[in-house]
Amino acid sequence: MTSRERVHAALNHMQPDRVPVDFGGTPVSGIAVGTVYRLRQTLGLDIPGDRVKVAEPYQMLGEIAEDLKERLYSDCAGIGIGVNRIGVPNNDWKPWTTFDGAEVLVPGLFNTEPDENGDILQYPGGDRNAGPGLKMPAGGFYHDAVIRQKPIDETALDPADNLEEFGPIPEEGLRELGDKVAMITRNTDRAVIFSMPGSSLGNVAAVPGSWMRDPKGIRDIEEWYVSHMLRPDFIREVYERQTEITLGNLELVLQAAGDRIDIIYLTGTDFGSQRGPLFSPDMYRDLYKPNFIKVNDWVHEHTTWKTMIHTCGGVRPLMNDIIESGFDIVNPVQVTANGMEAEGLKADFGDRVVFHGGGVDTQATLPYGSPDDVYEQVSERIRIFNEGGGFIFNTIHNIQADAPVENVMAMIKAIGDSF
Repeated sequence: MTSRERVHAALNHMQPDRVPVDFGGTPVSGIAVGTVYRLRQTLGLDIPGDRVKVAEPYQMLGEIAEDLKERLYSDCAGIGIGVNRIGVPNNDWKPWTTFDGAEVLVPGLFNTEPDENGDILQYPGGDRNAGPGLKMPAGGFYHDAVIRQKPIDETALDPADNLEEFGPIPEEGLRELGDKVAMITRNTDRAVIFSMPGSSLGNVAAVPGSWMRDPKGIRDIEEWYVSHMLRPDFIREVYERQTEITLGNLELVLQAAGDRIDIIYLTGTDFGSQRGPLFSPDMYRDLYKPNFIKVNDWVHEHTTWKTMIHTCGGVRPLMNDIIESGFDIVNPVQVTANGMEAEGLKADFGDRVVFHGGGVDTQATLPYGSPDDVYEQVSERIRIFNEGGGFIFNTIHNIQADAPVENVMAMIKAIGDSF
């Protein structure tokens, strides 16, 4: 099979010739830039003076170039458009060294000068007059959101304030999408995953508006969660209006890319913690499910794309509702969370949803286990999830900067040995 055929077999719950793999197809299936840097060196892919691009600066994910994708057996290619979470384009690259010693390239408007505490602050659009929207603590590996919540006046709360970042995808972004999808389908046989901008409802990575110069409305993460109980009508209106904008944008994406997209990554809202759901099933059904159904129904009625949801945590009590919402693919399959054991997920839901992720634990096994531990866990997860299709291998969320290269190499070996 070609990579695209292999992914399509998995998406249609048919047994592929080997397990399909994704590294770098989405912002939640990537690899920390420091790990990419060290992995390239170990694999002999670096050349003198070569640096790894920071493809996603909020999480500090490294670019997974074609030569590395080949070594990772990756069958997917990811497309994103527009500015990043700092509010700047990924261009005008300049050199920088991360706190863990990786030689990288960052966008030209990425601030590399530490403040008096040694922290790296990022300013929306590079505008220092706006105040920082992100902070990488001294010695850290990625950024945290800087909460810039204004005092809340209950009488003046307006859902429009939490919608100002959403709107029609600009023509420039649609041209960028068309160019990227044409390049991938012309030059590779990989399946295309498109990360849809602005369609994620209440994703707390986006709620603070780190890329916005003056975010208004409810921008504190805790306040946003509390508002689901205290201000449900406000949350409901934001989501309903955001969904209408998304439906319009999906039409634009279809015009720009057609059926050359294989998977569309629609939402990264986390509904679970390690111990269980963050929301009750009733709250999910009230505030999220009707909007998700609208979006998924549109995609399935008008396109051949498969839809993906990312949600961390112990979401087993929500799985039936997630599937009924119309999602074809669930990521990252956090099998270490309560109720998320691999065998049970495959047995109970494997015929109705595709699992993307779950291949190895990035909290304990990959960073702190032995290479043998990693090899055994990867082999076991592939055995469980890949039977009968319905599985695309990835780790449980992004590979972090604390993963030893020898463990990542053990993961690669286990993938290859499973063929």
